[in-house]
Amino acid sequence: MPIYQQGQPRLSSPARRQKAANLVLLPTTEAMLQCFAQYLNLNVADGDAAPDTITTYNRRVHQYLAWCQQNQITPAHADKEAILLFRSYLIKQRKQKPNTIALTLVVIRRFYAACLGKNLVKENPVIGVKPPRSKVKQGERITYLTLSQLELVLLTIGNDGSLKILRDRALFSLMALEGLRSVELWRANLGDFHSREGQSFLKVEGKSQIRTVPVRADIVRLLEQYKNARKQAGEELNRQSPLMISLSNQTKRERLSRRGIEYIVDGYLEKTDLKRIDNQQSRSTHSLRHTAGTLGLAGGSSLRQVQELLGHSDPKTTAIYAHITERYENNPAKGIDVKI
Repeated sequence: MPIYQQGQPRLSSPARRQKAANLVLLPTTEAMLQCFAQYLNLNVADGDAAPDTITTYNRRVHQYLAWCQQNQITPAHADKEAILLFRSYLIKQRKQKPNTIALTLVVIRRFYAACLGKNLVKENPVIGVKPPRSKVKQGERITYLTLSQLELVLLTIGNDGSLKILRDRALFSLMALEGLRSVELWRANLGDFHSREGQSFLKVEGKSQIRTVPVRADIVRLLEQYKNARKQAGEELNRQSPLMISLSNQTKRERLSRRGIEYIVDGYLEKTDLKRIDNQQSRSTHSLRHTAGTLGLAGGSSLRQVQELLGHSDPKTTAIYAHITERYENNPAKGIDVKI
């Protein structure tokens, strides 16, 4: 496979266009992708990136490369102007949100950083390019379920004792009450549960840390019912068995993927008309984690307790949930004595 190709860089200034008149040797897109693949395996998450993370990175890089091809831009010779045009494409044509664009720019920046490290490119054109500012304030970007909305979802899931229903109730309970991230739920095994002095705990592994989460007694009972249902279905369980399993025909009894978790959560949110908040915001799997933080503080838990439950290293992150609760409880408009 060739590492270099002949090509002309697409550049804007007259002086650089003159320079581009001469054919130059450029690294092929395939060579740049191979370089990035090695970078993903060795550098992302300290060499232990989840498969879904690798898939996300590759998908966003291929989106960028497809855009380059459509606009006759050679990726190895893209400059900052090209990246700005790509950002404009994401904003105006793809209608992507600032957070989504921010992640894409991070991925493309790392793509070029990997190529720069192997001397395939002369500079990283993404340096200094920022995502658009979100028009929604930080506190208002937190999407969560109220207590009545969470009760509605659990009511919609049902409680008929079937394997699927037990799994889905356990999934929602662990995410919306215990604050588990989708990656933590995806990685969890049955053997990660342990008891100490009458209290049950679940050891979970995220992207950068391993933490221990105390589990409510009613959720422990629900998980026991779920395990028994799996045994009755003929599954042989051990400590390495995944906590959450797929029940689809193609991947039955295999570890439930992060995309599978998202599919289940989105399905119930759609069924209860809770998926979309307005034209700009919608709820997701991470909204369940926000639900645990917000309802935990509203229920009387201290900021420190919620911080430890969610595994936040910075208390300022947890404090956002407190601001949400206080904002509506301490609305100054309530103190204005006037009849409408």
